[in-house]
Amino acid sequence: MSAHQYDEGHTIAGWTGCAVATVGGVVLGLGVVMVSVPVLAGGGALVVLGVLVTWGLHLAGWGKPPGRRPREEWGMRTRDLSARDGHPGCVGCRLAGRGRRAAVPVVAAAEPEVVTADAGG
Repeated sequence: MSAHQYDEGHTIAGWTGCAVATVGGVVLGLGVVMVSVPVLAGGGALVVLGVLVTWGLHLAGWGKPPGRRPREEWGMRTRDLSARDGHPGCVGCRLAGRGRRAAVPVVAAAEPEVVTADAGG
């Protein structure tokens, strides 16, 4: 049995992105203390990299869709097979172009009919 009663979203994508962003935050802090613009830029780049790593892993199925998951999918190493189609309400999936409704086919308009008035009534 799991140590917790709720799915808290422990995923490979979440932990990896958090670790990269944490290192970026530490480097940013060092840049502030050292008053070094290149170190600040490197820390900022690591934070952005953390976001991109999380997003990429989420799209690869190592993340979690918004909302609750069934208990059998709580494990951190459980891959989300529905990620390929996109998750409804997921901003990351929408930014990647996934999870949108199917496009409605456009039907070409027919030539308009010419209606003539009948003079004889």
